[in-house]
Order: sequence, then C-alpha cells, then structure tokens
Amino acid sequence: MEFRIERGALADAVTWAARVLPTRSPVPVLGGLLLEAADGRLCISGLDYEASARIEVDAEILRPGKVLVMGRRLLDVCRVLPEGAVECAVEGSRFTVTGSGAGFGLSVLPLDDYPSLPPLPEVLGAVDCEEFAAAVADVAVAAGRDDTLPTLTGIRLGLDGDRMTLAATDRYRFAVRTLGWKPAAADVSADVVVSARRLTEIARSFGRAGTVSLALDNGSAGFELAGMRTTVRLLDGRLPRHDKLFAMAAPATAVTEREPLVEAVKRVSVVADNDSPLQLAFRTDSVLLQAGYEDDVASQRLPAELTGTEEMTVAFNPSYLMDALASFDTPVVRFRLMGPGQRAMVTGHAAQEEATGQVTTAEGTGQPAHQHLLMSVKPLI
Repeated sequence: MEFRIERGALADAVTWAARVLPTRSPVPVLGGLLLEAADGRLCISGLDYEASARIEVDAEILRPGKVLVMGRRLLDVCRVLPEGAVECAVEGSRFTVTGSGAGFGLSVLPLDDYPSLPPLPEVLGAVDCEEFAAAVADVAVAAGRDDTLPTLTGIRLGLDGDRMTLAATDRYRFAVRTLGWKPAAADVSADVVVSARRLTEIARSFGRAGTVSLALDNGSAGFELAGMRTTVRLLDGRLPRHDKLFAMAAPATAVTEREPLVEAVKRVSVVADNDSPLQLAFRTDSVLLQAGYEDDVASQRLPAELTGTEEMTVAFNPSYLMDALASFDTPVVRFRLMGPGQRAMVTGHAAQEEATGQVTTAEGTGQPAHQHLLMSVKPLI
C-alpha cells in the first residue's frame, strides 16, 4: 500500500473518522483506524461498539492496499506534519508517513481481528445540515448526564411525514425543536432515541453546507453526506411525549429582551452558590432578578412586559435558565408562567418567530418551532 495526499486533506479525514474511537477499550484493534487505498480514493474508517465512521477523500494511489494503525497516534502525527504533500506507505510491519523532510513510522495492527463496519440502514430522507445541527444544539442542553438512566441521555428523533421533531429531557427541563425535512416517502414515520453526545458530534462534524441523508432501522441511525458516512446505535426505551406537558391553561405571559436578560443572569448568578435558585420577580413593566443568601446577594432590574396578572415571582436553577436562554437566537424571549414551583415555558417571542418563519404550523397548532420547558422552584422570599 502506498499513496500521496495533501497534509490538510489527510488530517481532516483522520480527525473526522477518529472521533468515534473509544477512549479506552479492552479490545486493542478498536483503537485503530482502517485505511484503504484504491482507484484514486483513500477510505478511512473507525468504529466502537456504539458508533462507526467512514470517510472517502481523493488521493494519488501508487500501490493499492489497506492497513490498520492506531488511530489516535496517527491523529497526533497528522497534527504536527508540515504543510504540503504527504507520502504514506506500508513497509513490512510499519506504516510510514513522510512529508517536507519529516518522517514517522507507526506499528500496524492485525487486520484479521478487526470487525466489519456496520452497513448503513435504509435511507428515509434528507435534511439541511445547518438546520439539523442548530436543532440538535437547541435540545441537547436539556438531555440528562446520568448514565444510570441511559434513555434520558438521548435525544428523541421523531419523523412524521415532512416534519422532524427533536426532543430531550432530564426530568427537570424539556426542550423540543421541530423542523422540516425531505422524506423519501410521504408516509415516513419513526420514533427513536439517539445518544445526545453522539448526535451532537455527528451534527457538528458535517459542517454547515449541504444536505445530509438520514437512515434508520430497528437498532441504529445512519447519516451520510459527500463521502462521509456514520452510524450510531439507538438507545433502548422511549422519552415521554411532551404534548400534554406543554399544554398550559391561562398562563401569565412575560416578554423581555433576551441578550440583556442573559447578561443579567450571568451577573446575578455570581453569588448563587451550588446553583441556588435565581429569583425573577415579574411586574407589569419590569423584572427584578435576585440571588444569594444573607449578606451575599445580587440583583438587577430590567424592562419587561407582564400580562395575565399584575405580578408573579418564580425561581430557577441559574444554570438551567442560562442553558435555555442560550439556545435561542431571537432578540426577545417569552415566558409562559403557571406560578411558583410550577411549569414555565420559554420560547422566542411570537412576533419575532413569525418574522423569521420559525412558527410551526404542523397539524394546525401554530406552536413555536422551539420550546424549552423549565420546572420553577419556590422563591426564597
């Protein structure tokens, strides 16, 4: 095996494939990247028990063949290679990498012990890369971090015709984002759970341009774009449906500018030890943020508009509130409030959403495309 390729192209391909490699594995070959060279293309692939990645790039193939090398070591080599053309070859039991006067030799792993890459499931349709990545980021902040409850560490991927729904919850918050996509058939339907960490990595890895194909079967999800193909194992179980939980009867509504509120939350939270509650006291024309205990306190008042009641005070975990606010990009946010210790819904302001086309019209609901539910706690005072 021998091929020639530009250092940047090799580094990008190795980086993309290496992201699925396990940090630690009792099976040494799973730490390897498989390089296959033939017909003017270099294919690099890696896998572990949960995910796989395969990428193809153009290369000058001098001698076709394949080799398995330690992925993270190859990644380290690619990072320090000088710019310019790189020549790679298998010489006996060593894989050599040379370029611009620099040379490296890496030991090879046994090919016979390396498992086959899982096939891509059936392609169900395609979605815009940038929109998909933004939607995944919107909901991933609400996914659980407790591995003892694996289903809650995932993102629900729901397909219903031309509407895709992404949702995540850790029991204390619940984020939902809907977007349009292009199904291969009009009656496409699915409801699965994918690791939030894996799905976030996948969405980011494809970049911002293009349309990614989505494939699903009973055990895995697959994504493919421009020579890049990745699969991830589905999580067992189902996330709870959000429909009834998001229904609120006659809530109070508060509207305020998002960026000043984000800055105020950061400022006031400085005295909120161990994520102690941050209190928001809404009035008809303002909101007062307060945090802290005894002599260590902070506060800031901002303009706001409250309707449905003359005053309402709620409190949130400041980290959860910051995550929710950061997931929006509208200039104004809206709170729908049921009262202290009850549900609170955060969305972009309806007028802003209508102006940017972000209002969902699926099933005639007219609900915002992006909704983030928080459980408020009882205020300290």
